[in-house]
Amino acid sequence: MKNTMATKIDQTDLKILKILQEDGRITNLELSNQIGLSPAPTLERVRKLERNNYINSYHATVNEKVLGVGLKAFIQLSLTRQMDNAIESFQEKISNIDEVVECFQVTGNFDYQLKVMVKDIESLDVLIKEKLGKIEEIRQMQSNVILSAVKLSKVVPFQYN
Repeated sequence: MKNTMATKIDQTDLKILKILQEDGRITNLELSNQIGLSPAPTLERVRKLERNNYINSYHATVNEKVLGVGLKAFIQLSLTRQMDNAIESFQEKISNIDEVVECFQVTGNFDYQLKVMVKDIESLDVLIKEKLGKIEEIRQMQSNVILSAVKLSKVVPFQYN
C-alpha cells in the first residue's frame, strides 16, 4: 500500500522528477550520470519517489496518426440537472466511452469538458450522435475540433532548480 502522506524531497529528487517526466525510459545509469549520483542511491531515490506518490506510473506516448486517429476535439457539455444521481450516472457512462480520453468537471458556462480522439470527422459525428447523444443527463453540447497543437508538455510546471 502506498503512503498517502508526501515526504519532503530535495533538489536532487526534483531533478529526478523532471528528467523522468521528459524521458520515462531513461536507464538508471543515465539518470545517475545526469544527477551526479551513483546508480544504487539513484535507484533508491526513484523508488522512494514512487512509494511516496510523487511518481504514479510510467506511460508510452504513441503516435496517434500512425494508429489512424486523425482528429481530436474538445466537447463542452452541460447536464440537465445538478443532482448527485445525474452526475454519478453521467460520469459512469462517460467513463465507458473509449473515444473520450479526458473528462474534466469545470467552472463556467459548461459543467464538463471532454477531450476526444477519433479517426475522422465522420467518426466524431457518430460519437456525438450515437454515444454522447444517448446520454440522457446531457442537456447541451458544443464541440471544437483541434486544428493543431502549439504546445504539448508532459512536465508538471514546478520550480525544479
